[in-house]
Amino acid sequence: MLLAVSGYAYWKVRELERQKAAIDGRIVDLEAALAKGGHPPAELSQILERLDEAQAEASALARNPLFRLGGGQQPEDFVREEIRRLLAEFGDQVYSIPPEFVEQVNGQVARYQGADRAHIERALGQRRGQLEAVRRLLEQEKLPPDLAYITLVESTFDPAGESAAGAAGVWQFTAATARAYGLRVTPQIDERLDLNKSTRVACRYLRELILDFGAGTSVMLALAAYNLGPAKVKQAVRKVEDPIRQRNFWHLYRVRALPPETRQFVPKVFAVILISRHPERFGFTGPKGRA
Repeated sequence: MLLAVSGYAYWKVRELERQKAAIDGRIVDLEAALAKGGHPPAELSQILERLDEAQAEASALARNPLFRLGGGQQPEDFVREEIRRLLAEFGDQVYSIPPEFVEQVNGQVARYQGADRAHIERALGQRRGQLEAVRRLLEQEKLPPDLAYITLVESTFDPAGESAAGAAGVWQFTAATARAYGLRVTPQIDERLDLNKSTRVACRYLRELILDFGAGTSVMLALAAYNLGPAKVKQAVRKVEDPIRQRNFWHLYRVRALPPETRQFVPKVFAVILISRHPERFGFTGPKGRA
């Protein structure tokens, strides 16, 4: 009897693994179809619906005790695994991360290892103390401390940095936004260049963005809004067909409802976070970020 039960369990585990592999294959194909773009609205809706169904099936199967008994999910590549880990810390539990997003993160890591290497080395080296101070302020406000790395993407963490459009400081606030949050911006004094004061304003701003966009992918939408502006992200969200399943960053990313700059901005932030957490793995030196 025991042998029969064991034999059935073994067969069932293998069957679940085959089912899971087949579903994962469907998800890969659907993600690839979405990445191509250019679908008529009806066809796009159908692809998205099939992707939602496949992810729901795969998630349910992955929770099956027998599937877990057999070893469960196969190990992912390092970057994808770290992205998933970071998303979980942001409160964003997703089954399928678009391959295009992973490719963009890998591409940005390569860029920071090459052309933009000096900016990362400076931030992880001589400016590490200032960067850690920014992380602490974010943590005090119950915000993900890794949001500090927005500053590397925005300004290469240059406190005196100023863009052609007039944004200034490590957080690259416009004068209008800075004044709206109580910073002084005059010909004599510009508090956007004050690391402590501008970071406290950034904490307030990021907190408001996260609360505005609600639970789930709110941090991801907040990152998009930091680059694009909250009004434009909200405008994109309001256009979704399904307000329950599609009111999230990943839907907007997949259907290209966000402009290219914003679709690149979020992977850039992720790339910097991954490098800061594992500098040696990516060819940098210096103390690690929070692992």
